Amino acid sequence: MKKLLAEFFGTFWLVFGGCGSAVFAAAFPELGIGFSGVALAFGLTVLTMAFAVGHISGAHFNPAVSIGLWAGGKFPAKELLGYIIAQLIGACVAAAALYFIVTGKSDFVDIGGFASNGYDDLSPGGYSMVAVLVTEFLLTMFFLLIILGSTNARAPKGFAPIAIGLGLTLIHLISIPISNTSVNPARSTSQALFAGGDYPAQLWLFWLAPIAGAIVAGFIHKAFFDKE
Repeated sequence: MKKLLAEFFGTFWLVFGGCGSAVFAAAFPELGIGFSGVALAFGLTVLTMAFAVGHISGAHFNPAVSIGLWAGGKFPAKELLGYIIAQLIGACVAAAALYFIVTGKSDFVDIGGFASNGYDDLSPGGYSMVAVLVTEFLLTMFFLLIILGSTNARAPKGFAPIAIGLGLTLIHLISIPISNTSVNPARSTSQALFAGGDYPAQLWLFWLAPIAGAIVAGFIHKAFFDKE
């Protein structure tokens, strides 16, 4: 239960902090933090909660990460379902909190895209389905390689959260214009459910591509890098 609660709170913080920065602060008049600020916010959410609860649950906060760690031989299959459910609940509760706050604005009209992920017309830069799929696959693959490498027994101790947080920041700097950056099915699901419209119909890609990339990374690390 402690592990599941850690995953719940960690994923809540990722969505609340990362998506919240996009919803509230990215284009705030004159003081907007822009893409760079949002990218940094996502990285900081993972970095801070990895230090806070990483010793309890491993700080996955992402179904693709849990599945990638399983593929790499670092996580038992019997714990996958519980972790994924806790991550999804944490993400959706965070999205509900964001929705409650944004609808309390004096000139509120609608929530718009609500930091959701998408392709074609729902991509910030108008990128195609194939372009978004390749982007999400590759970035999640490298994200897992960073996670698996920095947490390896032979890696320097205590620095993994920094490498992982900075890795996620870089991923967002690359791909916010392409897909609004997912690499995390829980984060994509929570926002799409509240945004509605065509976003839920595109969720399949933001489950398929990150999970596929994570599995490939797990196999790569296990085959080539996890050796004495």
